[in-house]
Amino acid sequence: MEWEASGEDVETEVNASKATFEVYEDAEGKYRWRLKHDNGNIIADGSEGYASKQKAKQGLESVRENAPGAYVVDLSKDEEAPETGGSDATFELYRDADEKFRWRLEHDNGNIIADGGQGYSSKQKAKQGLESVKANSPGAAVETVE
Repeated sequence: MEWEASGEDVETEVNASKATFEVYEDAEGKYRWRLKHDNGNIIADGSEGYASKQKAKQGLESVRENAPGAYVVDLSKDEEAPETGGSDATFELYRDADEKFRWRLEHDNGNIIADGGQGYSSKQKAKQGLESVKANSPGAAVETVE
């Protein structure tokens, strides 16, 4: 059996992410980003507002580049990231003042470049949230939301 060639290009770049980065302007005129899962949940957001859309996109690119290889440390156990390997950022798991579990992605320069935006009832749920960011941020499309 033979197949007739169609002459059409085959797309080899496939976006396997189940999330999309959304860039938007907040009520104060600052640009922000969030990583929104296909199920509608916001799984990460930037920890600050930016003066321009371009700066917000640079912020999300830092997450895209660093999240997949970032080590995860549990601050309640006084863990520290290994000296070598990983990326230029570390996921930190911690408990907030309300005893909820949270995560943040801290760059080696000390800046918080992403967080979960919410407290979780268990450490396992917080870990699932950050693992979703690790898995979905590299291939996530970027959209501007009005």
